[in-house]
Formats: sequence, structure tokens, C-alpha cells
Amino acid sequence: MARMLFPKRYIIVLLTFICTNVCYIERIGFSIAYTSAANAAGVDQSIKGLILSVFYYGYALSQIPGGWVAQHIGGRRVLLMSFVLWSLICAVVPLDPNLVTVLVVARLLVGVAQGFIFPSIHTVLAQWVPPFERSRSVSLTTSGMYLGAASGMLLLPSLVKYKGPQSVFLAEAALGAIWTFLWFKFASDAPRSDHSKATSAGFGHVSLPITKSEDNKVGLQKTIMQNGSVHVAKIPWRSITFSLPIWAIVVNSFTFHYALYVLMNWLPTYFELGLKQSLQEMGSSKMLPYLNMFIFSNIGGTAADYLITRRILSVTKTRKFLNTLGFLVASVALMVLPSFRSSTGAVFCSSIALGSLALGRAGFAVNHMDVAPKYAGIVMGISNTAGTLAGVVGVGVTGRILDAAKNANVDLSSSESWKPVFFLPGCFCIVSSFIFLIFSTGERIF
Repeated sequence: MARMLFPKRYIIVLLTFICTNVCYIERIGFSIAYTSAANAAGVDQSIKGLILSVFYYGYALSQIPGGWVAQHIGGRRVLLMSFVLWSLICAVVPLDPNLVTVLVVARLLVGVAQGFIFPSIHTVLAQWVPPFERSRSVSLTTSGMYLGAASGMLLLPSLVKYKGPQSVFLAEAALGAIWTFLWFKFASDAPRSDHSKATSAGFGHVSLPITKSEDNKVGLQKTIMQNGSVHVAKIPWRSITFSLPIWAIVVNSFTFHYALYVLMNWLPTYFELGLKQSLQEMGSSKMLPYLNMFIFSNIGGTAADYLITRRILSVTKTRKFLNTLGFLVASVALMVLPSFRSSTGAVFCSSIALGSLALGRAGFAVNHMDVAPKYAGIVMGISNTAGTLAGVVGVGVTGRILDAAKNANVDLSSSESWKPVFFLPGCFCIVSSFIFLIFSTGERIF
């Protein structure tokens, strides 16, 4: 009876939710801790932009390899190794703004380690989660990112204030170690030796790890198909590369992450320098943008599954509707954000922007499991690479925009210095929403 009430896939989804939660506590934590240490040391905005963005270089390098490795040896093992690596780095690296080279190398390695995580998660979910639970399972898992960011924004500034910036690194390492233990103890690979179990569990188009046949002399790969037969298959790299629906996902992933990473890495600076508002004095309000993402990510996933299972809208129309609604509302909120000259107004606009983008994830972010369920981890790696490049570009460009404003004698407390920062992702949201509206599909093409 207990097994029926709590299927194994629910445990897997819960653990992946906690996984993304911890990962984003680490990311927002570094931004808060480093910003505090860098401001105290008088580090200029360009150097801050470099340190904050170098994580995304490593993250971009390991996305596609992460999908490939997860496809071959299983996402469960890759997740375990990734967490061990980045947790160890957080435990041993000193947070000293003057040790630029050390911080660059450390953040690069943390980026590489975490770059394997999301392709592995999507490989795991594609194995475990049946199609009719797909939207809400992915949305719940990814909403952990936003709850983690919200928790980090609420708790970590006080930790920095009372225990110092280094304490954030130690807390993150401890959280990573705890999750590693939970994953090692409770996670397992999806059923594959007994295919009837996988079918009865509701697995639709599964994406099981590819294994090599003992008698396959040319190294062709095999994957287990839904009907139980064995089919020789190669990853269709060329078709994936030139697929317009895949590119619609990639473009929207770039835009989503551009807006998210700019806000995540530069909102602390905007509050402190742009609005002259200390994070420690803002109370719980500073966590609202990410809490809103957590709420609307799950609303989007639940709404998508409802529209699809009740046949109110087709999969294609559901993805396009939620993606377009989320991105267009976010574009308006981003563009008007710097016009509000109070922390309340900034929190309100950033909450609307990030909440709407999270709603839009029920469009583009689940779509790779619709169009390519067998290669979910690989397509996720490609789209997340684009999202990671957005972090490299967006976070670094923002630092240069602010330094240019400062060199032009424009005070960073002026809205004029911040308008380009938020106007760019607002424009990207409009363009991306139309690309997805035109080229995306909810039908399986791979």
C-alpha cells in the first residue's frame, strides 16, 4: 500500500527538487558573499562582472558533455559525482577578493561541476516520469532553483553580517554534502531489466542509458524502446542541430537565463548602489522575486498538465500559450523596473518579471521532452548551454554598462545608468516569444 501511495518516481522528483534548491542557494550565496567582500575591498564593477560571470564559462563547457555522459552512464551517477566536486571546492576555497586567480579557477570548476547537473536531471526525469506528469514534475524540480534563491536572499545576508562572507561557502558545502548522502541512499536507476514494470509504472517514451551490445563490433549504440524491442540507434546530431523547434527552445532558454542571471547577480548591487538600500535592512521583501518564481513555476506546470490532459488545448498550443504569456508580461516588467526609485517598486517589478518568466518555463523548458524524449538530456544540454552563454554575456555586459555610465559621470544611483541593464532582456523577451510562437511544436520529432 505504501508503494502505491508513494511511487518511487515521486521520491526521485522530490530529490531533484532539493538538488536544484541547493544549487541555487550556492549561486545566489556566492553573489551575496562576494558582493559584500568586493565592496569592502573597493573592487571595481568590471572585475566584479568577471568574477560573477566566470562560473558560466565552466557551466557552458560541461552542458552538452553532461547530457552525453548522462545518456551513457546514467544521470544518477553523474549527479552524485557533480555534487561531490562542487561541494569540496566550496569547502576549501578562501573568499578573498584580492585572490582573483584563485576565485576565477574555483568558480570555473564549480561551473563545470554544476553544468552536468541539469542535463542529468532531465535524463533521470525522462526515464522516471510518465508523459501525463511531465509538466508538473519538471516545473516542481526547476522551481527548487527559485526557492533556493529566495531562501538564499532571505537568510544569507544575515549570515554574512554576523559570521562573515566565508561562512556562506561553508554552509553551501554542508548542504551539498547532505544532499549527496540523500541521493546516494534513496535514488536508483529507472527499471529497465524488467520492461513490464516500466510500462506499468506509466513510463511513456523513456530515455534509458544507452548500453553497448557485447556482440556489436562497430560500437553501435542500443536503446530500449517502449515496445520492449531493441533498436540500434545513433544520436541524430545533424537533425537536432538544424531543427527549428529545437532552435525555438534554445533561443528562449538564452533569453530566460539572460534575464534571470542579470537579476540574480546584479540585484544586490542595484539595491545597494542604485537605491542605496542595504540588503540586511530589507527584511523578507528581498526574497519575493524568487519566491514568486517558485509559485508561478508550479502554477505553470500544473496548468499545462491540466490543459493537456483535459484536452482543452493541444500540447503545441499549451506550450505556445504559456510561453508567450510569460515572456511578454516579463518584458513589460523589466523595462519599467528602473523607473521605480524605491526598493518596494524594484521588488514588485522584479517579482512580476521573474514570476512571469517562471510561468513561461511550462512552455519552452518542458518542450524538449515533447519533441525529443529519447534525447532529453542532450537537448537540455544544448539549450542550457545557450542559457549559460546568456549568463556569461549578460552578467559581464552589465558590469561594462555600469562602468561606462560611471566613466561618463553618471551616478550609479541614477535610473539612467540602469535602464540599459533591464531594457536589453526586456527586448529579448519580446523577440524570443515570437520565435517560439512561430517555430515551436509539441509533437515528437526525434
